[in-house]
Amino acid sequence: MRRCIYINDSDLTLDLYCDNRISNRKYTLLNFLPKNLWEQFSRFMNKYFLLIACLQLWPLITPVNPASTWGPLIFIFAVSATKEAWDDYNRYLSDKQANEKEVWVVKQGTRTRVQAQNIRVGNIVWLRENDEVPCDLVLIGTSDPQGVCFVETAALDGETDLKTRVIPSACAGITSELLHRIKGVIECPYPDKDIRRFDANIRLFPPFIENDLCPLTINNTLLQSCYLRNTEWACGVAVYTGNETKLGMSRGIPEPKLTAVDAMIDKLTGAIFLFQLVVVIVLGIAGNVWKDTEARKKWYVQYPNESPWYEFVVIPLRFELLCSIMIPISIKVSLDLVKSLYAKFIDWDEEMYDPDSGTHAHATNTGISEDLGQVEYILTDKTGTLTENKMIFRRCCINGVYYGNETGDALKDVELLRAVGCNCPEVIKFLTIMAVCNTVVPLKSKNGEVCYKAQSQDEEALVLAAGRLHMVLVDKTGNMLQVKFNALTLQYEILDTLEFTSDRKRMSVVVKDCQSGKIILLLKGADEAILPCACSGQQIRTFVEAVEQYSQLGLRTLCLAWRELTQDEYHEWSLLFKEASGTLVDREWKIAEVCQRLERDLEILGITAIEDRLQDGVPETIDILRRAGINFWMLTGDKQNTAIQIALSCNFISPEPKGQLLLIHGKTEEEVSRSLERVLLTMRITTSEPKDVAFVVDGWALEMTLKHHREAFTQLALLSRTAICCRVTPSQKAQLVELLKRCDYRTLAIGDGGNDVRMIQMADIGVGISGREGQQAARAADYSIGKFRFLKRLILVHGRYSYNRTAFLSQYSFYKSLLVCFIQIFFSFISGVSGTSLFNSVSLMAYNVFYTSIPVLMNVLDKDLHEKTVMQHAQILYYCQAGRLLNPSTFAGWFGRSLFHALVVFIVTIHVYSDERSEMEELSMVALSGCIWLQAFVVTLETNSFTLLQHLAIWGNLVAFYIINFLVSTIPWAGMYTVMFRICGQPAYWVTMMLLVIVGMAPVLALKYFRYTYRSSTINILQQAERLRAPYLPLGNMESQSRTTEKEVIPMSITLPKSRNSVYEPLLSDSPSAIRRASGVSASFDVFNASPSRLSSTYSRNYKSN
Repeated sequence: MRRCIYINDSDLTLDLYCDNRISNRKYTLLNFLPKNLWEQFSRFMNKYFLLIACLQLWPLITPVNPASTWGPLIFIFAVSATKEAWDDYNRYLSDKQANEKEVWVVKQGTRTRVQAQNIRVGNIVWLRENDEVPCDLVLIGTSDPQGVCFVETAALDGETDLKTRVIPSACAGITSELLHRIKGVIECPYPDKDIRRFDANIRLFPPFIENDLCPLTINNTLLQSCYLRNTEWACGVAVYTGNETKLGMSRGIPEPKLTAVDAMIDKLTGAIFLFQLVVVIVLGIAGNVWKDTEARKKWYVQYPNESPWYEFVVIPLRFELLCSIMIPISIKVSLDLVKSLYAKFIDWDEEMYDPDSGTHAHATNTGISEDLGQVEYILTDKTGTLTENKMIFRRCCINGVYYGNETGDALKDVELLRAVGCNCPEVIKFLTIMAVCNTVVPLKSKNGEVCYKAQSQDEEALVLAAGRLHMVLVDKTGNMLQVKFNALTLQYEILDTLEFTSDRKRMSVVVKDCQSGKIILLLKGADEAILPCACSGQQIRTFVEAVEQYSQLGLRTLCLAWRELTQDEYHEWSLLFKEASGTLVDREWKIAEVCQRLERDLEILGITAIEDRLQDGVPETIDILRRAGINFWMLTGDKQNTAIQIALSCNFISPEPKGQLLLIHGKTEEEVSRSLERVLLTMRITTSEPKDVAFVVDGWALEMTLKHHREAFTQLALLSRTAICCRVTPSQKAQLVELLKRCDYRTLAIGDGGNDVRMIQMADIGVGISGREGQQAARAADYSIGKFRFLKRLILVHGRYSYNRTAFLSQYSFYKSLLVCFIQIFFSFISGVSGTSLFNSVSLMAYNVFYTSIPVLMNVLDKDLHEKTVMQHAQILYYCQAGRLLNPSTFAGWFGRSLFHALVVFIVTIHVYSDERSEMEELSMVALSGCIWLQAFVVTLETNSFTLLQHLAIWGNLVAFYIINFLVSTIPWAGMYTVMFRICGQPAYWVTMMLLVIVGMAPVLALKYFRYTYRSSTINILQQAERLRAPYLPLGNMESQSRTTEKEVIPMSITLPKSRNSVYEPLLSDSPSAIRRASGVSASFDVFNASPSRLSSTYSRNYKSN
């Protein structure tokens, strides 16, 4: 599909395409209410509560005032709607500011200032230096005589280095006066969001008809939100406007990520709903039976002789309304609120501030912080993520001669300096490629010094190194390039640039030497892309050995080559290249095919070796996270040996003999299959050995494996803690993340460049590093950090605390709702199973929204262990990974606690206040007071670290309960007139409260004491050590250190685990193989061995039963 845009002709393009009005708003004034309500009611829980609220409008069945449900429901909906409205209003203000910005547009041959929103497709837009580009433009003129301008694309892709943009050859030589009257047509594809590609053609009308058809690429465009820099003026034709620009097409709301905690809460909610239905059916039947048998015998119960047909559903529906509070209506709002606070804690953490880049950690996604504490796999990029991405030229091999091996710095190598001074032809060619074959932009400062702006750190390192060896890139103007070598000034005309792609893995330029008139092809790229293209007869063994040697040192290698072309050969090829560049369908593939015809019979000149140092703290961070049970995969585009050396240096894998590397390789599918089978067999055998086993696979073998042997590769992934994937493409990175997610693992992907975006977005948690490659990865990620070392704090501190707090909050929310609901059920047994409510409507509404919410929200400040302890004993993260704090077992404990406390409150209250002098309102208030007292002590007992705010929230909330109810008791029409004054004046009330607290909390305290004393977990012992200020014991002394043994041979076929039972997770074992999931493998693991140590055996018992 394509569209034709007529340049500077509003009549032909009028109303064909949208205007330039930007709109990121989600709502309008007219559709806000219906659309927002529709979105909120699309959730099952909201539909459920709406149904309950509607049923309460039926006076015959409602046991309480409808306000008890409608009040909280409206409040929660109002909070959510207000938040949405505020966010949308801010988007509207931002859009308004952008739309009303004034720009210069050519109309009827003159420049006119108009608002940006009035730009139409085909208009010529005139920009001045530092102006923001208002829409996507095709560049047709600049103030530079060569038609070059510089743009800053940081707002688009996060890259801060300036990029060059050039006018198409068809517009060369057109003066600024003629640009006002230019006519023509641009043929381009329909709008898309690919900011790296623009395949189009331009054709000018008479008198501008020197070039019949001219191809356009992304280098001929100025995209929306970029800024014009270091250029006096530039003008372009609007091709995409409004929300159809590439930036506009890239906008959108990402798909929400469901955390493991949210998934568990959904399952528990479903279980409670089924339990509620059972209770309703049983009590409904019992109520109808009692009504038809016992009730008619009571003189005070008056039933009509004839009842309506629907009478049999009245009592069940009453119980449905009565039991509806089993599912807490406020749980979603509470969770959203605390999750927002978790994200703020990350933003405010000064220990995650990077002074080098001046960036703080930032949480873009505020809803998944607890998933950080359950990460099982980390998939990381290498360059810029583990390393600094500060490239330094270290060594080189030119024409078989090694430079820099002795000194470690080729730039100080005497032999190389002597070769440069003697004008050695091979060395001069080598340096010429380093200085010329790149996209670096030289800029002169006011004092005359030359600085460079480069999109690639490798290119910048090569140009700087060439400069120190006296081959200085001085100027690049249009197609002309100037290099100074010693006292000579060399000029080259760039005829064509064959750009680097992840498929070609090389970059080439065709230049004309202005001194000799020769046409030369200069290349640099990966060795596997260059060396096979060497001319016949040239010995490349030395270069292969150089690549191997440099890779063993962890250096990044590039192969440099060149080839002289004849005039006829170049002319014939340029026609094919122009034809391929002009096509709109499969242009990239056709260009690559044409380039391959030229990039052959090369003269290999040498190899460069560039050092990219590890970031500070990377080895320590990986070591700590591996001890926390997290598995690491490195996904990089570098060579295999380079990746392995980096992996060894950063504790990714252990050196021999403790570690073992298994290689998956091959040139054919059959070879790859045999290699995979061999590695898989070896992995099965070594699972019983105390070895750190990792597998290594390159991009080609990975492609074959994922295509033809995905099942076997998945099994290998389940068996191995560590993998190194080399020469992988961005799409392969995303495929590997997806593979692990399908195995039901929680994945975290971390990277720093645009090629990591797909991987980051695919993972359960995406982390971007604000690096030298820009902010593109950081913007696409859920979290952004300045350095890799901050990842351990993000996971161990923020992730673990968030999981612990969310687990408590969610289960406590169910507990407080079940407590009141069980009391209502018990009361029905002494009220004729009629569905009568013990509590009045006001009390029920206040109980859910106010009385019980504030204390638990302060739990966001709770810390079960000090941060220092958590960082020292990373193994305790196992509890979070296995879901030990929120699962059906722990929920059953809270369920039982609510049932027990409800029974205590009901029995004690009924026995104390069951005489005829007590009123229903008094009984209700005593029971409600007992619930509030019990919950205050429950929150206190479950809190690990107290702050002033927590004390105020717990005990201040208890005091506020009495103040509010005393005030309500003074209102005659409130339904509880003088109730609080009467019951609080009775000593029996305070004795009852004390009795409820003692009877209700004594078993809980006893159980907690028993667990702490006789079944202490690792966390319990660390807590005791903190309180006693005792020295921390190493976890090796606390745990039985056993090795897992594979009991049986694993079959080739596997079953992907859908749900894993956390009870059998080897949480407390240091063994790398103990981390492997038994659910994906038909092997049984002996996790704990018997130990004479009472402490170790205590831990083992706690692990198996906790």
